[in-house]
Amino acid sequence: MPGKVSARTARRIATTAAYGGGGVGLAGVGLYGLLRLEAGLARRAIGPPSDDPPVADGRYGHYSAKPISVVFFGDSSAAGVGVDSADETPGALLAAGLAEIAERPVHLTVVARIGAQTRHLAEQIEGADARPDLAVVMVGANDVTHRVRPTTSVRLLDEAVRRLRDEGAAVLVITCPDLGTVEPIPHPLRWVARRASRRLAAAQTVAAVEAGARTVSLGSILGPEFAAEPGRMFSRDRFHPSPLGYATAAAAILPSAASALNLVPEDDSPDATRGEDVLPVSVAAVEAAAQSGTEVVATQVGGRDRGARGRWTLLRHRRRRPLPDPAQAHTDEMTVGS
Repeated sequence: MPGKVSARTARRIATTAAYGGGGVGLAGVGLYGLLRLEAGLARRAIGPPSDDPPVADGRYGHYSAKPISVVFFGDSSAAGVGVDSADETPGALLAAGLAEIAERPVHLTVVARIGAQTRHLAEQIEGADARPDLAVVMVGANDVTHRVRPTTSVRLLDEAVRRLRDEGAAVLVITCPDLGTVEPIPHPLRWVARRASRRLAAAQTVAAVEAGARTVSLGSILGPEFAAEPGRMFSRDRFHPSPLGYATAAAAILPSAASALNLVPEDDSPDATRGEDVLPVSVAAVEAAAQSGTEVVATQVGGRDRGARGRWTLLRHRRRRPLPDPAQAHTDEMTVGS
């Protein structure tokens, strides 16, 4: 499969980052002149976001119990760039879905910002007013497009996840999307972007799970559906998802978010009929990077966290569930943007 990385590479990036070693380059030196030129052309074709994302902060769910606090950290996709209404953002879609599952209100706070890289997570965590029960982290695409060393990205993600876990939050990391699906990026840059983004996604999975998070891969979820109908799944800039694209991503994220919050019964047995398995984290990470919507979470085998090839993980392909209408989930006490 084009762009597929090896478990050894994912493990090496994450391990090198953890121990402060040197970087792992994204491409051969001879390609950089061409890539810089094509990257500039792609940026001009995509252009800067025309508007700030709609403000989705608020309370979702017509329930009187104690609210669940959900905070979105990361980049423009986490903020919902590409849609016109707050109800179409991934945060609003996820908050409404969680409120329905939990039968509790969900208070959503979005601190994600346009252009954010992994290095901005620390300041986002510092500046967040809410202490989350669930922290959703969506980051990585801008690290790839700005040619940040994967080892640097992974180290900073590890630090952010550990800080959030130390503060008592469940953490769900949505790994770097497959940038090879973005049409304005020309070849051969698109091939390089696909390889780099999948490699970063795999390494993010290794680091995030080791730090106590669970992950969901966006991959090309923005995958078969996006390839078949890019006009419907991408927004006007042809880079960020459309409302339908965000809804597709949110439907894949919701089951894992509910599980992270212990809102649904958890079965540690993999379903072989769905392609689920117990694997070393680096192997699971590569599988997840190549298949969108895949969850990776730490598990045990025979009472042990680790085997000869590292931490044991459960690779899941959770069934998606219908999303409620966020517009119907706003309470009278607090509306979007209040």
